[in-house]
Amino acid sequence: MIALLIVAHGNLGESLIQCATFVLGKRPEALENLDLSACAEPAEMLDRASAKLAELDQGDGVLVLTDVYGATPCNIVCKAIASSTVEAIAGVNLPMLLKALTYRDQGMAKLLEKALSGGQAGIINIHSEPACEQNPMPNTHG
Repeated sequence: MIALLIVAHGNLGESLIQCATFVLGKRPEALENLDLSACAEPAEMLDRASAKLAELDQGDGVLVLTDVYGATPCNIVCKAIASSTVEAIAGVNLPMLLKALTYRDQGMAKLLEKALSGGQAGIINIHSEPACEQNPMPNTHG
């Protein structure tokens, strides 16, 4: 099974894990969060990220999900993913995480494809969706 690691600002990673746990009914195995906000130096961040990746990889690889491309968590991940068994995607959201959890037994190529498509497909302008137009919520603001 491919392990999943979320590296994001603040408690976003743990919050996404809690949401996935709620949706799935149990905390998924081989899914962890790495909060780098407690690190004062970039070198410490890189050491922690590299150690966590080594710990998580049980032979099938690790997919790292980060929040914002170009931000500190993503930049640290870019430096830490020297291994060919580690891939990374920026822009993590709950639909992406749920897809990743669903497809991580089907190889890294399929996992990357499904996680990316799940993340993108999960971004919808709700106002323009037919379900919202047919079933508007009543105005409860008085």
